Amino acid sequence: MRVPKHIGIIPDGNRRWAVENNLDKENGYEHGVNPGLELFKLCQKEGVKEVTFYGYTVDNTKRPPDQKEAFIKACVESVMLLTKEDCEILVVGKSNTHSFPPELLPFIRERVKFGKGGIKVNFLIHYGWGWDLNLKKEYCPIGKHNIDPKLQSKNISRMDLIIRWGGRRRLSGFLPVQSVYADFYVVDTMWPDFKEKDFYDAINWYDKQDVTLGG
Repeated sequence: MRVPKHIGIIPDGNRRWAVENNLDKENGYEHGVNPGLELFKLCQKEGVKEVTFYGYTVDNTKRPPDQKEAFIKACVESVMLLTKEDCEILVVGKSNTHSFPPELLPFIRERVKFGKGGIKVNFLIHYGWGWDLNLKKEYCPIGKHNIDPKLQSKNISRMDLIIRWGGRRRLSGFLPVQSVYADFYVVDTMWPDFKEKDFYDAINWYDKQDVTLGG
């Protein structure tokens, strides 16, 4: 089986899962923490070299305060859980704002090794695609503003496969440069309902794709 070197993860559907389970929307995020750890261990087991988790975006911080507090807390907990594993962690996002958790500041300058190191794990925290591309304005049509060639996410490699939970068929601004040739697989179930089968279904599907990188 051909295993992708770098997998991007969009863990969507936390709020919808909460509503379906008769919970307040903000209570869905905490149920998405353990699935992240499970998926990390599957990537580690199968020899994936790098995995990137889409934490939250600049736009997400427009949500109600209780939801914002809940997803920031879940992201911090997710990062801290992996500090107990063998991996190398990098956090990428707009850190000079109160919407960025101070607990994660040690991870933004360079990749931090834990245990024996090995698999690279990236978290996008308070991330914006316009900020990443160094656009003069966060939301604008490409071509109307100059782009600084210094990519904010330059230490993250090109993704081979992106897996999105929650049924949505969109990238939502997820690493526009690194996703340029990625195959895109959608899981219809919500992220808190993550199952090992989701991961292997995606890997088996990827194995059957014709990867030419435009050639």
